[in-house]
Amino acid sequence: MNMRERFMSAFRKEQDAYNAQAMQGTVMSNRELWQNALVQIELGTSEASFRTWFRNTDIGGRDGSTVHVAVPSKIVKEWLIEKHHKLILKALRSLDGNIRNVEYTVHRSVLPREERKQSRPQKEENASFDLQALYIDKRDNLNPRYTFDTFVVGPFNQLAHAAAKAVLDRPGLAYNPLFIYGSTGRGKTHLIQAIGNYFKKAHANKKILYVTSERFAVDYINAVRAGRANGFKDQYRQYDVLIMDDVQFIANTEKTQEELFHLFNALHDNNKQIVFSSDKHPNFLPGFEDRLKGRFSAGMIAEIPEPDVESRVAIIKAKLEQHGFSIPEEIIGFIAESVRGNIRELEGVLNMIVCKSQLKGKGVSLADVRALVKHNVKPNKGVSVEEIVRRIAQYYEIPEKNIYEKTRKKEVVKPRQIIMYMLREEFGVSYPSIGEKLGGRDHTTVIHSCEKIKRDSKASAVLEQELEHIRALIHA
Repeated sequence: MNMRERFMSAFRKEQDAYNAQAMQGTVMSNRELWQNALVQIELGTSEASFRTWFRNTDIGGRDGSTVHVAVPSKIVKEWLIEKHHKLILKALRSLDGNIRNVEYTVHRSVLPREERKQSRPQKEENASFDLQALYIDKRDNLNPRYTFDTFVVGPFNQLAHAAAKAVLDRPGLAYNPLFIYGSTGRGKTHLIQAIGNYFKKAHANKKILYVTSERFAVDYINAVRAGRANGFKDQYRQYDVLIMDDVQFIANTEKTQEELFHLFNALHDNNKQIVFSSDKHPNFLPGFEDRLKGRFSAGMIAEIPEPDVESRVAIIKAKLEQHGFSIPEEIIGFIAESVRGNIRELEGVLNMIVCKSQLKGKGVSLADVRALVKHNVKPNKGVSVEEIVRRIAQYYEIPEKNIYEKTRKKEVVKPRQIIMYMLREEFGVSYPSIGEKLGGRDHTTVIHSCEKIKRDSKASAVLEQELEHIRALIHA
């Protein structure tokens, strides 16, 4: 007798037992009903699919002819509705002819006790709440998914996370403004929106707005053109918490920056909390007025650098838990080692793994994941000397040609020495080759420059921070 036949035999026995109970006038419990239904469901789907999507499910209750199936996550709920609803309904109706409908409820209590201890608490959510949670509130632009509960904290983002939490205790007083910066895909938007969602929930009387700098600029220009500039000012000054994302996008916009400067002063003077995010430290934002850079730097500045391997492992496991999906540890380790820097890329790889697993009807292998990463993740390509010169010159806002010239101007010497240092430390280029590439300089000059930057960085936290920013730029 093969496995399928054994399942069918077991199912028939349990169905016969149920029929016998029904004839005796007894009523099957919800748990017994679901366990019997699962036997039939397992026969109607693949082993991998059953294990992935029906694990930790149960009947949460009955409402007349409607059965409420409790599931551990939103993605499980959506998948069951889309792919398995007819099979589930058929299985339940074969056991109880009074059942006419099935609804799905996200409920963490269906997890085993030991798993519940390890999981973050989550509110019971019904179908209507799930649909509502998908919508961004047009009044404040906040995405309800971005909360502190769903933000994965690791060594790489502890400072930014702690600063964001400190704002919650003394809004407008501690760390005002809060300025979070880092390369794309590091979780900046999640963290700053988590601040807004916290205030929205904890302080119903506070007015909160999340806005991108680009949206702010468009709103301002449209208001000026329509003769509503004063209305625009009044609108933005009403908020108790203003969160502006990707402030770098209003570089070189003189009028928009002036309006933001005056808005900042109005809010700050009234102890209203201001939060900014950017891809660079405020001191190194090109195309911004010094007075605005000064305002950005007046509170707390926190960087979110590239996540370390351990943090990437933690992020992967958290995302898998949210998906109600699991993969072997060796695959998690491979992804963490292979996909560096960008959390969005990690999420993209995990989504592809889930899809591929469902298409194959079984779990993915390490070879499958290697192929997915190879064809879908941008490789860490080599960077030319010219490209490094270009990026560092842009960082310090000087013309590239000055790097190659025989000038001893202070504003050029330091960037040139840093270029030499990076070529040597990050790419192992020989001293003579560096000198030749940068205007035919002697290799002893290169050695002196590299040693100077190495020595100065140990004594200067500001220089060390600049070097970290530049590493992120040249490896982006």
